[in-house]
Amino acid sequence: MNAEDYAEIFKALAHPIRLKIACGLLHKGKCNVNTMVENLGVSQSLISQHINILKKSGLIKGCREGNVIWYRLENNLAVKLLNNIQLNICNK
Repeated sequence: MNAEDYAEIFKALAHPIRLKIACGLLHKGKCNVNTMVENLGVSQSLISQHINILKKSGLIKGCREGNVIWYRLENNLAVKLLNNIQLNICNK
């Protein structure tokens, strides 16, 4: 991994909502939009906008099960980085 790879991950996580989504996925393994809306207290459209950014950056991936799309972290480097900051940020 080089500096550009790290920079892309940090860029994708640079918004508090995206960071909270990623931390939630790290903690739960997978999650759907409705649960994210309930846990974060923001609109479905706002969650969807941030999910799209995280998907485009390659950090998360969605998997459809019936009518529900479950999201999970896809990028191993992002998982490692989030594990390192988990105690300080992801548990709040």
